[in-house]
Amino acid sequence: MRILIIESRYHAHVADRLVDGATAALDQGPSEFVRVAVPGVLELPGAIALAAKGGNFDSYGALGCVIGADTVADTLYRESSRGLMQLSTLGLAIGNGVLLAGDERAALTLAGDGDAGGDSARAALALATLRERLAVL
Repeated sequence: MRILIIESRYHAHVADRLVDGATAALDQGPSEFVRVAVPGVLELPGAIALAAKGGNFDSYGALGCVIGADTVADTLYRESSRGLMQLSTLGLAIGNGVLLAGDERAALTLAGDGDAGGDSARAALALATLRERLAVL
């Protein structure tokens, strides 16, 4: 199974923890992955849409973080999630690893101890496997 991990680098130290979790999860199974980076969480859906046109990947892991407790943070988080959800309803297997945290410490905890990156990778694999299974039914 071929997976594309797209990471938002806006909060690089949090992204590094998310990627560590995702790659550790993917190293456990029979998959190969490619990593690419985008500036922020709003670019994640667009990057997946561009990659999907090439047809080279079975699933996608979207990783990123929004930090803040204001309307701007909430909007960034909701819009990136909405974009990822729209793509998933088109049949793309996407693991959503975009975090919303009130502060940096909470974000690092979610990314590291919470293993949000690993959860995203496992979700991407599960959805790609489900798509394959449903195709033969």
